[in-house]
Amino acid sequence: MASYSLSKLRSPLYYALLAIGGLVVLAGLFSVHLMEEHGHIITGMNNQIVWGMPHVFAIFLIVTASGVLNVSSIGSVFNKPAYKARAPLAGLLSIAMLFGGLTVLMLDLGRPDRVIVAATNFNPTSVFAWNVVLYSGMFAAVAVYLWTMMEQRMYSWSKPAGFMVFIWRFVLTTGTGVIFSFLVARQAYGTAILPPMFIVMSFAWGMAVFHIVQSSIYVWNQKILDEYVQKRMRNLMGVFVIAALYFVATYHLTNIYFARQTEFERFILLDGGIYPWLFWAGYVVLGNVLPLLLIFHPALGKTRCVLLASSLIILGAFALLYVFIIGGQAFPLSIFPGYEVSSSFADGAIGQYQPSLPEILLGLAGVGIAFMVTAVGIRVLDFVPHEIPKSR
Repeated sequence: MASYSLSKLRSPLYYALLAIGGLVVLAGLFSVHLMEEHGHIITGMNNQIVWGMPHVFAIFLIVTASGVLNVSSIGSVFNKPAYKARAPLAGLLSIAMLFGGLTVLMLDLGRPDRVIVAATNFNPTSVFAWNVVLYSGMFAAVAVYLWTMMEQRMYSWSKPAGFMVFIWRFVLTTGTGVIFSFLVARQAYGTAILPPMFIVMSFAWGMAVFHIVQSSIYVWNQKILDEYVQKRMRNLMGVFVIAALYFVATYHLTNIYFARQTEFERFILLDGGIYPWLFWAGYVVLGNVLPLLLIFHPALGKTRCVLLASSLIILGAFALLYVFIIGGQAFPLSIFPGYEVSSSFADGAIGQYQPSLPEILLGLAGVGIAFMVTAVGIRVLDFVPHEIPKSR
């Protein structure tokens, strides 16, 4: 089966897909060139909304890079053979998505070379500085983990390495949530529920991405996924989706309870224009209700339905991140509760944002990088899960 896999990966279609991924990356690099030459004035970002579409893509890729490792953790840490066979693929996906997400963040700085300053001048009081350590450590931890799994002489160390990755990915996703929870200059952030919320969301998004990649590999190689394994992974993804929805609901209900957050919640959930539509239609309905129906309905749950559910979960993730990141910046900070504030600096005004083509292309470039790293990794090394189907 492995030899057949390699023959398929030498086909013209494989190289065509790789070329498309390369073109997407080149388009993103051209967008970076335009933003560096003309400035961020050509984007939709401004003094109030400084994190735009590139950050939506980047945060999704980084959070999902942590969540996809849930597959390997269940196998290595909790000794589940069905998941252990998929641990190398999960590790590859984690490195690929983390690489893509961090590339988008670095290139959106306007001066990518300034990342050297962050790397050589560590500020222990900055959450961003600590995340540099967490991201670098994640690369190293997953690389060691893959080495222990794929090198027979090191296999006895795979479980300790799995524990290390298990702990590190929790810390990394917590660090991503802490970026927002420590940010008090925006009405949407500054709450301790965000780190655990990001952790649980990473589980759901990571399983959705893994389902799509694994199913694509199996279809490509004309392999059939064991029905028992598919059912377990499908149900687990459904549980994670429910848990993520619970945390998001708790986050908004907690905000509604505090009087100072009432206007912000009204803006996000009811009268904020595009943001309520994205939240209710994009995240709640398309990203949760429909996927759960496809996952748990007794007459559904087949491979195509799981793929559709996974795709909807990812679309819902982007909708939620757009509302959370951009909508959270658009609403003005209530500096003097109970008073109306206005000034020539647009204090008290709702921020306006329209995503530009360069921003979207830069974000898609991160996805393209993750795709190319995954495709080349599968081509060079044997990351395809190998198992004997069991009828249960």
